[in-house]
Amino acid sequence: MTDPIGLIADLIAAADHCLEPELIRTVVAAVAGGRAKSRLLAVALAERPAVLTDGRSPAPRGIGNLLIALREAGATGISPPVCTECGKDLRTLQRRGQDWYCGVCGPKQEPCTACGKTRKISTRDRSGGPRCAKCPDVDGRDPLAVIHNLVTTLDPLVERNVIADAVRRASPRLADQRRMAWSLEADSSLLTGNGHLAPVPAILRLIDLLKAAGVDGIVQPACPRCHRTVRIGKPLDGQRVCRNCIAKSRIEECARCGTRREPATRDSQGRPLCPNCLIQDPANLETCTVCSRRRSVSVRTSNGPVCPNCRPLPTRVCSICGRTAPCTLSQLTDQPRCGACHQRQARCSVCGSFRGIHSGSAEAPVCGPCTKPDVELWRPCPTCGQADRLRTPGPCRRCLLDYRLGELLTGPSGVVAPELQALQDALAGTERAATALHWLSDGIVSRVLGDLGTARRPLTHQALDDLPAGKTIEHLRSVLVATGVLPQRDEQMVRLERAVSDLVTSHGSPDGRQILHRYATWHLLRRLRRRARDQDVTHAQLVVVRQHLRAVVLLLDWLTGRGLTLPTCRQADLDQWLTSADTRLHREAGHFVRWALNHKVAHGLSFPAVKWTGPSQAMDDEARLATARRLLHDNVLKTEDRLAGLLLVLYAQWPAAISRLTISHIDEDNGTVRIRLGDVPVALPGPLGELALQQVAIQRSHAVLARTASPWLFPGGQPGRPISTWAMGERLRKLGIRPAETRSTALFQLATELPAAILARTLGIHITVAVKWQRAAAGDWAAYAADVSRRSGQAGTAGSPDHQLHDTKGELR
Repeated sequence: MTDPIGLIADLIAAADHCLEPELIRTVVAAVAGGRAKSRLLAVALAERPAVLTDGRSPAPRGIGNLLIALREAGATGISPPVCTECGKDLRTLQRRGQDWYCGVCGPKQEPCTACGKTRKISTRDRSGGPRCAKCPDVDGRDPLAVIHNLVTTLDPLVERNVIADAVRRASPRLADQRRMAWSLEADSSLLTGNGHLAPVPAILRLIDLLKAAGVDGIVQPACPRCHRTVRIGKPLDGQRVCRNCIAKSRIEECARCGTRREPATRDSQGRPLCPNCLIQDPANLETCTVCSRRRSVSVRTSNGPVCPNCRPLPTRVCSICGRTAPCTLSQLTDQPRCGACHQRQARCSVCGSFRGIHSGSAEAPVCGPCTKPDVELWRPCPTCGQADRLRTPGPCRRCLLDYRLGELLTGPSGVVAPELQALQDALAGTERAATALHWLSDGIVSRVLGDLGTARRPLTHQALDDLPAGKTIEHLRSVLVATGVLPQRDEQMVRLERAVSDLVTSHGSPDGRQILHRYATWHLLRRLRRRARDQDVTHAQLVVVRQHLRAVVLLLDWLTGRGLTLPTCRQADLDQWLTSADTRLHREAGHFVRWALNHKVAHGLSFPAVKWTGPSQAMDDEARLATARRLLHDNVLKTEDRLAGLLLVLYAQWPAAISRLTISHIDEDNGTVRIRLGDVPVALPGPLGELALQQVAIQRSHAVLARTASPWLFPGGQPGRPISTWAMGERLRKLGIRPAETRSTALFQLATELPAAILARTLGIHITVAVKWQRAAAGDWAAYAADVSRRSGQAGTAGSPDHQLHDTKGELR
């Protein structure tokens, strides 16, 4: 069964000696079709090879077609198919179940639903009942006129001959046209997107023809399972689905090894067997001690047998990166290669192409064609001629990517719309074509891009907002924004405005909805926009606003449950809420109460704010400096992790501020590297400046887009966006750095050494925050102004921010 075509050809050659083996295989391959059908024919012939000489059913229809094709090819030892009842030789087949009949015996006789006589079935009525030739279900209407009326409701300008031509090409028979008209009349939404519910496949052909003719309002249906806009027609559970979903529906768990695949055959008890178990002898199967599957044994360990998938790889020194790790032998060089280098793609140091690495070193990788430039070894792509694929048939991934992009983004006019041209260029120019193909294979991505390419969906942010929210849509939006297809938008602010609108709408009390709207819109959102300073809102700011709103909802719900409102609430009621066991978010609720008092919404209440008295965590400046030395000199760590950690340890920058730094914040002038954290640039010490320049020199682009320089100093996973605050915090925590405690320590030490004004201007913090930290550090800068006035020529340089911060870092130089 590993070669069903060969098995069928051998059985035919044993029954007929007139045909040449090559001709037999040609006829069998033409009739057998795909893999599943050829296996079914091979199984049927293997179980009853006598059908080749007697031509009698029961047998699959494919066997009858094979017999007819062999007779037409000149086979004399092969019998034509014969009728089950009269034994007449057949040149065409009519089938009921697994039996073959001639034209006289074939048509089934049933009682006619109109006259009641048992006759041959000529047609069926609208309800599916049988009708004889003398009792057709004809209501006097022309099916072309019915379909024309339905289509003109969608496109009044369409011509009648266009619809008539499409109907005749979709279904030439009048009876089939009548059934198609009945189905469309019962459910006209089949033409506007619900074509997967079509009872007859002729409706799908009609939709394709009308769409190709340019009829407006006709919507090509998408597969109801994978949501791809592709050709559908296979029935599954009352719907029309694509061929991929049909193949997935055939997946079953193998009775031997437990893998989920399409069965190749079934055992004597009807249980499915996968192709691997089909060619394995059950007597040689054992239970793997690692995966517990019954498979052939690859090696035996002290614990028991191990299958090939679980076989441990030998630990060797990788010939490329030099690491000691589990390695496999390269097909080209027969040298050990670890798993990371096996999957690695880089720019070849010889030819400059971005390909898979087969030899060389980590600093100077070499691709496969440059490792062994053997013409016979590398198979060229039939489309572009590139010979960079090792024994792989078909087009290369780059050509497949170009074809897929053309299939998705090409409009009805046959060309890509100008507004989508930048997207096509960015995706087609990516270095990792396999990654881009994998991304385009996602059902939602392909469906949305197909809709944008054919103008079925407008190219706006609102059109993407109407789709179900998820990471896939957000990533697709970032790709469209990064390529200039969509304008830039503050996604966190949009998400926050949507959450505020939903929260206000869902509140039960009218007075509560009014107060929530005023507090959220004219206080929280207004203050957030003012503090953002024309920058995008961070996720941390969004979380803070949501906590304030949640505190307001909790307080208002508590008052509503006791028949109170905020204007009628008294101090005793507020104290009762504060002392209850289930009260949460006290500080945020106090902020709301004080706002309500200032805006005359509440009266007679008191909710004092908690004054900040300094950091509550322990301060360890020695541990801070030790961490800074490790980040400066440990070359094993990544450059971006070292730079981000030093900005936190030395300059008290929050992960949110670090993640939003751009390349323009770094400047080099006469060997001095400066970074702009606030209003005044700060000169970086030598080792730290080198790290900053190295990070700027790293040009990163997203995997699915062409290589373009990112404006962000720490780019994120989504194209055109920086790393998230949460991800930056996680990277710092993996280095053993606690962001809150480390920033407090750094800010405390800097506040003892610098005036509040310089601290605020250089670190980018508010002046009130700098003053509070200076007071917490007990710093006395009262004589600073008098000291500066006494200086003569060195006043401009000694008191500069660069000089002050350099003095605080004397231990690191």
